[in-house]
Amino acid sequence: MSPDTEQWTPTHGEPYRPVAYRPDRLPSAESLARSAWLRERMDERRTVRHFSPDPVPDQVVKDAVACAATAPSGAHQQPWTFVLVKDAQVRRRIREAAEREESLSYDGRLGEEWLAALRPLGTDAVKTHLTDAPALLVVFQQRYWLGPDGAKRKHYYVDESVGIAVGMLLTALHLSGLAALVHTPSPMRFLSQALHRPENEKAFAVIPIGYPAEDCEVPDLVRKSLDQVMTEV
Repeated sequence: MSPDTEQWTPTHGEPYRPVAYRPDRLPSAESLARSAWLRERMDERRTVRHFSPDPVPDQVVKDAVACAATAPSGAHQQPWTFVLVKDAQVRRRIREAAEREESLSYDGRLGEEWLAALRPLGTDAVKTHLTDAPALLVVFQQRYWLGPDGAKRKHYYVDESVGIAVGMLLTALHLSGLAALVHTPSPMRFLSQALHRPENEKAFAVIPIGYPAEDCEVPDLVRKSLDQVMTEV
């Protein structure tokens, strides 16, 4: 098997061979306590658009990405790339390009129905969070595997896989004491160009990361109750 193929296969180039999985089973009381704690902590999570410029520990962000990379994925192909952008000039160019696209969207490209849905959230085409936050994480989908020799192999369930990974990333960041925002300017082709990404990658989201500014405010949102989002049969 060629080295290129070994890089692509999810089992290190080896045939399917199951291994034992025997995690410790938590006592019911401890499991209930953990789930209650996690539910309470995650209910505190909010999308933040006003960031402090204070730096965040690199390792916290890297650990969050490592957590995200444990997400399940179609055929375990792990079709994601996380690009950590700290350079101020690169972040400024990304913001300028994003605001150009967002201006077109808010000026009518989104359509009135979408704009009406956004108005209660107070968003607009100005994206200060892209330069205020000390770290910017750009998530790319690997639409297919691309070898050094140009060989290609199809990836499966890419949207679903990357979406799950981003959800786990947001959870890890929040539980580590950091705030984040999922920004999805449309179209996002400029991100591939700005960050010199290969042809098989497509931008999925831009995620500013940092601490909330001292004067940070967020919309007074109400989440749906459990019985509104879950049913039993």
